[in-house]
Amino acid sequence: MDRKRATELANSLVMADVTYEGRPIYIEKVNSGRETASIHFLNQPHYSQEVSLTQLVENQ
Repeated sequence: MDRKRATELANSLVMADVTYEGRPIYIEKVNSGRETASIHFLNQPHYSQEVSLTQLVENQ
């Protein structure tokens, strides 16, 4: 996923269908300088991790 789209989704009020390693996630924030995002799995809202933007997939 590119940085612009990830930022749009992170700032959106609508929950997008985004996955990381095939599991649904929520993008908390985009770290543009490192091309990463802070995310959490939908079933683990208290466990945040930083992942590469290239590993995020938006499902249409």
